[in-house]
Amino acid sequence: MIPPRAKLADLAIAAGVSTATVSRVLNGKPGVADATRTSVLATLERLGFAAEPDQPSGEGLIAVMVPELANPSFALFANELALVLTAAGRHMIICTAGPGGTSEEQYLDALLGVEIAGIISVSGTPADTEASPEHYQRLIDAGVPAVFINGYAPAVDASFFSCSDAESVAMSVAHLRSFGHERIGLAVGQQRYLPSQRKQAAFLALGLPRGSMVSTIFSVEGGQAAAARLFDAGHTAIVCGSDVMALGAVREARSRGMDVPRDVSVVGFDDSPLMAFTSPALTTVRQPVAAMTQAAVSSLLTAIRGLPTDPTEMLFHPDLIIRQSTGPLHDR
Repeated sequence: MIPPRAKLADLAIAAGVSTATVSRVLNGKPGVADATRTSVLATLERLGFAAEPDQPSGEGLIAVMVPELANPSFALFANELALVLTAAGRHMIICTAGPGGTSEEQYLDALLGVEIAGIISVSGTPADTEASPEHYQRLIDAGVPAVFINGYAPAVDASFFSCSDAESVAMSVAHLRSFGHERIGLAVGQQRYLPSQRKQAAFLALGLPRGSMVSTIFSVEGGQAAAARLFDAGHTAIVCGSDVMALGAVREARSRGMDVPRDVSVVGFDDSPLMAFTSPALTTVRQPVAAMTQAAVSSLLTAIRGLPTDPTEMLFHPDLIIRQSTGPLHDR
């Protein structure tokens, strides 16, 4: 028999549910099926369970999923989320699902058995068109709300907050064309990722040729490899899918004895910290990180309170930050 001042984990085992479900039943919160709620309450009564009043609770704990913190863009989102959640009186744990480590799905499976209030995913599974978001839906069905930043999966009953990739490409190309560039290339990450697909679609919609697009990986090396192909084909300007890719493009230009921006122009995406201090300072598209995180946290806290939220994608407008890596076209 479970002692009268047992922990939630003990009761969860006895009831055959997660601790998150037990917590929601005890606190009268929504997100639990009627049959499950009845079963948990029956188990409570049968065992004479009394909730421990001073028991530490995970009610305020938010899990933040990011692919990796080595990428300055993801670190920027994580830092901003920490500030917003702290201001809202919530604590956060960061789950980094980088290559070679714990996978996103493994983290989410583990969170099913933890008292957690909600989840924020940054560029996670919904950004990968070849991955199934089923594990997120399982958590949501178990009463754990989730919101997503820079990813979209219509099958998941949640709110999504993304920077407009179409606008970012359009403003980058318009900026380069204003300098006289027409041989403009696009360097993005893996084709499977939604931001890459959206940037490519926007690029083609501007009348630029499919042969001017290169898909590699979101890294300095990926940017350098893409730039090599585009420079070989005679492109004078490159729009990159991330700032780190843009740094790779600048490296490739320099390895060929080319000056940026006299010989070629490069535009990044993210406006990661320190991009204003690179040489040359990088022209890039800034994601509205503060606005996106504020909206995502507000939506999540609304869902945690049991109030309805809008299960759609909200697109945010980026800003073009003009620095020294772009300039007028010169004869080569």
